[in-house]
Amino acid sequence: MTAFAEYLAAREAESTRIPAARRRALEELAAAMAESLRRSGRAELVFVCTHNSRRSQFAQVWAMVAAWRHGLRSVLAASGGTEITACEPRAVAALERAGLVVTRHGAPPNPVHAIAVPGSAAGTQCWSKRFDDPQNPSQGFLAVMVCSAADAACPTVRGAGRRLTLPYEDPKAADGTPGETAAYDRCCAEIARELLYAFRCAARAAPFTAP
Repeated sequence: MTAFAEYLAAREAESTRIPAARRRALEELAAAMAESLRRSGRAELVFVCTHNSRRSQFAQVWAMVAAWRHGLRSVLAASGGTEITACEPRAVAALERAGLVVTRHGAPPNPVHAIAVPGSAAGTQCWSKRFDDPQNPSQGFLAVMVCSAADAACPTVRGAGRRLTLPYEDPKAADGTPGETAAYDRCCAEIARELLYAFRCAARAAPFTAP
């Protein structure tokens, strides 16, 4: 078993650790995805945080992985912020430690990171952009707010068909401390665990979307 396969299996085995309140929020997300798939044959998600550098990038990547894992090929995951910065290198390193393949394109201050599932065609591209960037879905998408600051700053996300709140603790608080690697790995694992669970629920609710 590859390092990535082991990581994935470990996160899936941890689904019982998800608290009841979080399960309800994740099942609401799953139901919204399933409804969009039933209605239009596709579901588009935009994960939003302030800087589009850590949590929303983690969420975009793990949503891509979860869609691949559960055969939901008509689910598109994107991300954006209320400000433009860059993908945080510590977050990218955490994805690499999880076993994903990262290829960097372009130069600072805001390079593009191609993130791929090893041994498959599944992948996504990450760079910092606003949530309303032309590269993101513009109408009828599910806006998933993954930080409290962006949630407060954007009471309305223009073009979203639905807005959901799924906040995560910011690993940025550990930057420059001895615990920063553990903080990023913990955030990465939590988002992976929860989105794998949500997409599994969505696949069960809309099984016809699987290949």
